[in-house]
Amino acid sequence: MAESGDYGQSNRLWNEDLAPTDERARTWRWYHFAALWIGMVISVPVYMLASGLIEQGMTPWQAIGTIFAGNLVILVPMVLIGHAGARYGIPYAVLARASFGTKGARLPAFARAIVACGWYGIQTWIGGSALLTLLGVMAGQSLDGPAVPGLGIGIGQLLSFLAFWGIQFLFINKNLDNIRKLETWTAPLKIVVCALMVWWALDVTGGLGPVFETTPKATDAPSFAAIFWPSFTAMAGFWSTLCLNIPDFTRFARTPRDQVVGQALGLPGPMALLGLVAVITTTATVVVYGEAIWDPVRLSGNIGGIVVLLGLLIISLDTVSCNLAANLVGPAYDFSALWPSRISYRIGGYITAAIAIVSMPWELLAGTNGYIFVWLIGYGALLGPIVGIMIADYWIVRRARLNVVDLYREEGDYSYRNGWNPAAFGAFAIGVLPNIPGFLHAAFPGAFGDVGAFWTGIYDYAWFVGAGLSIAAYTLLARVGARRLAPAAAHS
Repeated sequence: MAESGDYGQSNRLWNEDLAPTDERARTWRWYHFAALWIGMVISVPVYMLASGLIEQGMTPWQAIGTIFAGNLVILVPMVLIGHAGARYGIPYAVLARASFGTKGARLPAFARAIVACGWYGIQTWIGGSALLTLLGVMAGQSLDGPAVPGLGIGIGQLLSFLAFWGIQFLFINKNLDNIRKLETWTAPLKIVVCALMVWWALDVTGGLGPVFETTPKATDAPSFAAIFWPSFTAMAGFWSTLCLNIPDFTRFARTPRDQVVGQALGLPGPMALLGLVAVITTTATVVVYGEAIWDPVRLSGNIGGIVVLLGLLIISLDTVSCNLAANLVGPAYDFSALWPSRISYRIGGYITAAIAIVSMPWELLAGTNGYIFVWLIGYGALLGPIVGIMIADYWIVRRARLNVVDLYREEGDYSYRNGWNPAAFGAFAIGVLPNIPGFLHAAFPGAFGDVGAFWTGIYDYAWFVGAGLSIAAYTLLARVGARRLAPAAAHS
């Protein structure tokens, strides 16, 4: 990493974790990025997203097509934003200063960090549930225990959640290269688990015929569209946190091409393949149990057997590796950027873990409606405009040219008006506001049940509406506003 004296930065904008990576640290090749994505894709939340489409009424082929199309779309902004990290070696929290300002960048960093804390809690809950199910299978009985007043979960569930949280806490002091190695080692094991799940589904149903001959709930175009478009938006929203903080990983790329090739190979295809596994298995549960069981941990508890014990162990290992890569690295950098002189990457990780404890993730996973229509689409509505602003600033306004030195200076090209860029915040408001009525209707139907169809219709496309409006608004506001937005000379 570069030293503070190399740039003459204010220590309020610089620390060793936020400094540009040097050539010695740029060791990631395309296959490292592909393995990273496979490790993050083959995870319980992705499985639940895919199986949730079956529970909502899609056929297997409809669900697989929706998954592949949605992730092919999100790959584009992922690669565009990742380019800045690969070219300049800077993390997301520093890149955001170019568009939001040296002070204003704290808002998108904080927004992305809070969402990631929610995801960290969700993954921790899933890992704890897998651990509890594993112990329950071994004991031959449920270990949920009596309900804890005010929480709505059993004492056994709470203790397993806290135990898994503690296991992950041990990894916070590990550097990013250790996380990369963990993802690389666990990726093959996850593929084995997926193969075993498909084998079980085909064995109990007698082949693919009963699985793919299911009758869809949506039998006409309007009813299918009512399921498809929110689900398609949820696919984009699912990875919108990684879409923002992908520079935290691409800054270690050996070349910009490595991040492009690795992400292209590691995201859409593996997502579709896991979607295939999820829809085959979930459809099989309809045949066997008469209902769509969208939670693989719950399904494992129903199946039982030694193979299930092995599967639950791998699910637990998978959850650790996926959670660290997807939901710890980003917010740790983001919290560090809020107060660089006092908050290091490690302390940022501690903050992330602490917030995850109080997030009550079991409430978000109570059903597919809350998971897909409130959580995924809801935070996509918040982060989509930030994605749009950063793409517009980096590619349209600046033509991929940054003055890296001034990203660490309070009085440089990115100070705007006392460190805040009015164009970015104006575009952010334009991107977020249209989605608020629809979100309130989805999250609190009792209080906001009279929200009109126009606003709920917009919310079905929340991520795309927010990103599209913010790209257009920021481009216009930047060009008619402060002239300091003129492209800076490239920093080699």
